[in-house]
Formats: sequence, C-alpha cells, structure tokens
Amino acid sequence: MKTTVLLAMLFTSSVLAASFDPPKRKSGLWELKVQHEKMPGPQVMQQCVDQKTDDMMKDSAQAKEAMSCSKNELRKEGANVVAESVCKVNGSSAKTRAVFSGNFESAYKVDSRSTYEPPLHGMREATTKMEAKWLGPCKAGQKPGDVMLQGIPGMNMEELMKGMKR
Repeated sequence: MKTTVLLAMLFTSSVLAASFDPPKRKSGLWELKVQHEKMPGPQVMQQCVDQKTDDMMKDSAQAKEAMSCSKNELRKEGANVVAESVCKVNGSSAKTRAVFSGNFESAYKVDSRSTYEPPLHGMREATTKMEAKWLGPCKAGQKPGDVMLQGIPGMNMEELMKGMKR
C-alpha cells in the first residue's frame, strides 16, 4: 500500500520531465488520492512541494528509470500528456501507459494501466487512478518535500531521495 503511493508520486514526478516543456506543479500543498484496482479505497496523502523538490524528485526518478527501462517516452496528445514505458520490475517486464490531464496549477488526474510479463506478484495487469488538487500554501511547520500519508508518520522526500542514492 505504502509502496503503491510512493511509486505513484515518483512516477508523477518523473513523467513531468520531458524533452518538451511539460506543465509544472504549482508550489504549495497538494492532496493526492491514489486508487489502485486491488485496494478497497483510495490512499490519500498530502505533499508540500516547491520547484526545487519537484525537480529533485524528477531527476532522481529519471536516473533510476534510465537504468531499468528500455522505453521511456513522453509526448503531448491534444491537451493531455501521455507517458509510455517498458521497465524491468522484480524480474518482470512492466509496460505502462499513463495519461495526465489537467492544468497542474490547481488539479490534475492520472489514469495508468500496466501489464506484467511474467505476472508480478500474481498480477498480469493493474490500473491506477490518481487525482491531485492544490490545497493552498504548505501548512505551518511544513517544509518542501514533506509528505503525510494516511496512518503513516510524515516523511520528507528530499531525505528519502538522498537515502536512495546511497
């Protein structure tokens, strides 16, 4: 459950990097609702972001993806941004297509579908939907990179990313 939410955050950040100039999230407090088809309800988190932390997450996710992905494409289709990738995940080949819609200033949505060969933990495919909305400035005491997940103590993405580089 926690892994799904973190993967959704990293995927979102990595997708916002492209050869064209994709939209950037507005700085402040964002609420993300992630619904995975196998979960009973959405996982809700809040993330305090600024351009530095979004860029850092994007750069870290891109470097990690470059090592294990044979395809990582991002393009504009009408008003949407479409990401397609083929990556190795725990011995499985994961093909993912995600469609991002919205304005990234106040709200956006992500519809993602992945297929796994061989099946990953018994799953041949998975769909995930994410809705994000800007809530306003970060709360008092929060710093950019802070993430609050339902039922899980807060963490800071900048510190998490530094730990992943080690």
